[in-house]
Amino acid sequence: MPTRTRRRRDTPPPRTGPGEKDVLRGFLDHLRAAVVAKAEDVPEPEVRTPGVPSGTSLLGLVRHLAHVERFTFLGEEVPDWPGTFRPRPDETVASVLADYRDAVDRANAVIDSCTDLTTPVARPARAGRSPSMRWALAHMIEETGRHAGHADILRELIDGSTGR
Repeated sequence: MPTRTRRRRDTPPPRTGPGEKDVLRGFLDHLRAAVVAKAEDVPEPEVRTPGVPSGTSLLGLVRHLAHVERFTFLGEEVPDWPGTFRPRPDETVASVLADYRDAVDRANAVIDSCTDLTTPVARPARAGRSPSMRWALAHMIEETGRHAGHADILRELIDGSTGR
């Protein structure tokens, strides 16, 4: 049960440059910021406490998204996808958010260096054929948006906070 109700004003969609990559990156960054905002000021243990029967927590969502960023844009192997949702006891809100921000910064460097959205992104050898940067950006918008919605619900369950 929420202990207090705190409403945030929703932020409008981002204004971006006119190019396709500008628009895709702008919306992805908008969603990334929303995910961080949902977790950054939530105290322990609430931030890591599962809010739903599946075991999903705010900290777990951010941790998972860091792994997805690195897999999608950097080609890093992820041996245990379900495990990416479970923060380790030694991980803190600050350390998980720092890891996510680092993954985003590294992913953005790859995105920024791409001059042709049909260029394949890096993939671990066993992951199969590499998709295009266009596909990777669209997928990350979908993945981050989906989990941003989960984060909205989990945060509201913790303290009644709503909005982006």
